[in-house]
Amino acid sequence: MNVNIFGTKEEMGAAAAKKAADALKSAINEKGKAVFVAATGASQFEFLDMLTKEQGIDWQKTEMFHLDEYTGIPDTHPASFRGYLKQRLIDVVKPGAVHLINGDAEDTAAECERLNGLISGSDIDVTFCGIGENGHLAFNDPPADFSTETPYLVVELDAACRKQQLGEGWFKSLEEVPEKAISMSIRQIMKSRKIICTIPDERKAEAVRNCLEKEVSNMYPASILREHGGVSFFLDGKAASMLGKKG
Repeated sequence: MNVNIFGTKEEMGAAAAKKAADALKSAINEKGKAVFVAATGASQFEFLDMLTKEQGIDWQKTEMFHLDEYTGIPDTHPASFRGYLKQRLIDVVKPGAVHLINGDAEDTAAECERLNGLISGSDIDVTFCGIGENGHLAFNDPPADFSTETPYLVVELDAACRKQQLGEGWFKSLEEVPEKAISMSIRQIMKSRKIICTIPDERKAEAVRNCLEKEVSNMYPASILREHGGVSFFLDGKAASMLGKKG
């Protein structure tokens, strides 16, 4: 486990972006393409901004999968993760292939099957992620399913998760926050060769401590990352502020 702590979100984002760029370029050099998973949310702002400015990445030789998406909202909704990725990554660097989650599909089970068919034959080189205020990884809220081999599944969003989405300003009221999402599973995330987990902000400090210092448990979903041999955590000082403290 590699933990990197920086004074500001900008420094954190720049360092994480360099690590990500190196992973993408290495995969392209090794096998002619790089397959990656992209995350969204406030934790990824600085990272994605810096990543799109990194030089030397042949984005046409990359293939992107999508980490998670709400059900029941169109990509034009301000909270849509598809819209977020199009604005901050896809339309900027234009990856060679993009597989987005259609959260407003009428049949979410069929949408999961479509995605599962696409990703099942892919070796993921690097996954970009953050963790939630409740310790979730993607939208796998506690108690997370650590055992399912299904790559994508429909999950229920708990109250803490939904309140976080409201608090970050994506919705006008708690009632507007969807109760379900399509999420990449824990075991699918863990299959990635490398994982870059970027976590800024003081509101994530308790979750960071729980996931990095308490027992590996599905009650702290992101704690499972400690069992991955290629994970790098990038924290700003505020997110790291409770590390080493009892509680």
